[in-house]
Amino acid sequence: MKILMVNKFLYPRGGAETYMLQIGGWLREHGHQVEYFGMHDGKNVVGNSLGLETAAMDFRSGGLERLLYPFRLLYSLEAKKKIRRVVREFSPDVVHLNNIYYHLTPSVIEGAAELGVPIVETEHDFHLVCPNHMLLDLKTMTPCERCVEGSCWNCARGRCIHGSRVKSILGSLEKSLYKRRPAYHKVSRLICPSRFMEQMLQRDPRFRGKTVLMQNFIRPEEDQPAKKEDYVLYFGRLSEEKGIDRLLEACRLTPEIPYVVAGGGPLEHLLKIDPPANVRYVGFQEGQALRELVRRAQFSVYLPVWYENCPLSVLESQALGTPVLANRTGGVPELIREGETGVLLDRFTPEEYAVRIRALYADRELLAQMWENCKNRKDFITLEDYCSELLELYRSIAGGGAL
Repeated sequence: MKILMVNKFLYPRGGAETYMLQIGGWLREHGHQVEYFGMHDGKNVVGNSLGLETAAMDFRSGGLERLLYPFRLLYSLEAKKKIRRVVREFSPDVVHLNNIYYHLTPSVIEGAAELGVPIVETEHDFHLVCPNHMLLDLKTMTPCERCVEGSCWNCARGRCIHGSRVKSILGSLEKSLYKRRPAYHKVSRLICPSRFMEQMLQRDPRFRGKTVLMQNFIRPEEDQPAKKEDYVLYFGRLSEEKGIDRLLEACRLTPEIPYVVAGGGPLEHLLKIDPPANVRYVGFQEGQALRELVRRAQFSVYLPVWYENCPLSVLESQALGTPVLANRTGGVPELIREGETGVLLDRFTPEEYAVRIRALYADRELLAQMWENCKNRKDFITLEDYCSELLELYRSIAGGGAL
């Protein structure tokens, strides 16, 4: 098959990019033709035969070009024109959208659909039902569903995008625009990595009957025995919605427990300026170094205060033989066998975290059993299984199964 992958960034940057590049790599290795369309960047590692990309958008620049950004954020004529050229030249069987918002915009949907190519989109966040993509009230740092079935102008009223009135108005405008335009009528299938995501989308009549549940894949790990070491691990983005500030308070309440924190993000300064004495910060880690950190931990903690979709770190931790203590939020409970491969929390306070972390850390018999349960778990979705299912989906819509 011929597949055009579309994503605003075309280099390893986050979860959407990792997903796209790993799928594209597997498809190419198995004889399929894959090209990519996205935004220009010197770090890009993939592209298309025409070398077409949209112009870079640098929100930190002060040039005159930036004055056009509010219009390009809502609808990019450039992206629509260029994806049409790529589609005509490459003639894909399917266009697979990923993270297209603000930089490419749903104009790419219209550009591809006008040429008769079926389209699927993987939902990496909640952008279809929430202007700030997170279902999160930034003022209270609690989950918010006001825009799911209500007015998308709640975003503007609440300044829900970075606390900015202008950005929040633009976010509400974008959602209002695409509720009126028929772009999403032209998407055949919406791939949901969690039941929670699927249920959220199905609350909007536009998306009912279009969703497909496909839990995220993880790469299979070699069976390498690792000696557990004496620490509890957090690895991931260091940000408020991920709960790192509350976790650090819990660390201070449990001074007898050693912690390791790996990652980067806007709250990184909390680990550099005055971290708890029992926390070792190792910065951003990846590859084998990160895998060894995860493999050797007593357990990992994952404590988001927002609705997560299908976090790879929860899957990866268990696949490496390390149970997870996590908040019961969003799609997280779908990934953990409670009491067997992890523990789920219902109260998201530093005090509750401290109690539950201390209890699990002290129960070495339970931890040993959880290590074995994680190591022996066989129901993880591999990249090969995922791509095989994805190809079936591609063929179904390319063969006339589109809605």
